Amino acid sequence: MKPAQFEYHAPASAKEAVQLLAKLGDGAKLIAGGQSLVPLLALRLAAFEHLIDLRTVSGLRGIKDRPGSVSAGAVSDDAVPGGAVPGRSVWVGASTTEAAIGRSRLVAARVPLLARATPLIGHFQIRNRGTIGGSLAHADAAAEYPAVALALDAAIETLSPRGQRAIPAGEFFTGTWSTALQPDELLTGVAFRVTGGPAGFAVEEFARRPGDFAVAGAAVAIELDADADGGADGRNARVSRCAIGLFGLGTTPLRASAAEASVAGRAAGDLSTDAFGREIGQAAMADLESVPSDLHGPAAYRKRVGAAVVAAAWGRAINEAVGGVVGDGHGETFGEEAARG
Repeated sequence: MKPAQFEYHAPASAKEAVQLLAKLGDGAKLIAGGQSLVPLLALRLAAFEHLIDLRTVSGLRGIKDRPGSVSAGAVSDDAVPGGAVPGRSVWVGASTTEAAIGRSRLVAARVPLLARATPLIGHFQIRNRGTIGGSLAHADAAAEYPAVALALDAAIETLSPRGQRAIPAGEFFTGTWSTALQPDELLTGVAFRVTGGPAGFAVEEFARRPGDFAVAGAAVAIELDADADGGADGRNARVSRCAIGLFGLGTTPLRASAAEASVAGRAAGDLSTDAFGREIGQAAMADLESVPSDLHGPAAYRKRVGAAVVAAAWGRAINEAVGGVVGDGHGETFGEEAARG
């Protein structure tokens, strides 16, 4: 099928895009990579009088290393030293493609959870066109980037006729395919805090076929107390922060808050066993109330799968935090992974 007739707009700046949104009202829709919107238009599941194309908007692409807080001015991202740097953030422009994020040495070194989630998104053709801003604004509960943004406490930056603001990821996703964005508001970028000290990150998902949306998935971020003496292998260091982002398990991406709280302040070595992985996987599912039931399986099945992927992601993340080993069953260190790109 073909989409319903619409008028096409190609603004040159973010300010012009926002002005068009304010002028055209509810009949206007922003389009970035179009990987979600175009199929909806083609099947006439959605129709708009105006499409505002963001591909021509300057200033919405790029990946930059920022000193200080997420609102601080950005600096150029050319050379990438290894390791995490406290008191810094990484800014990713809303129109930056998923493929560009996957190739970025800066993202691999400073925001490894984002880098590790990227290859799980669709197929390479989709990642070549799809954007991080489009993924977050579309707010599909089964998508990877929204859960990563939640797990990393990202700040989602916007522009509207009223000015700029930064929305915490925890306040951004409000319902099924809905966000805190106002009708005349443009998502301009995402800021991710760079961790300092020992940390581990992992994302796991189960999908019926490679490239499909996940039946259930988990993004795990663990930080250990950088000032504590964790011993030779870090097993005595205590968990200073834990975040478990869930996708495919509700009407929005979720945080497993009760499971996260249960590990705060505990010694990392006590949390690195397979038995504890299964325990926290079950704990992450305990409070879920709106797990979907659909052609992929009933809610109980999704929760069983969810517990398994949380356990798998937890095991990889805690092992990296304790020993600097990335992944399961191989000895590549965080620094080696960053150098490999």
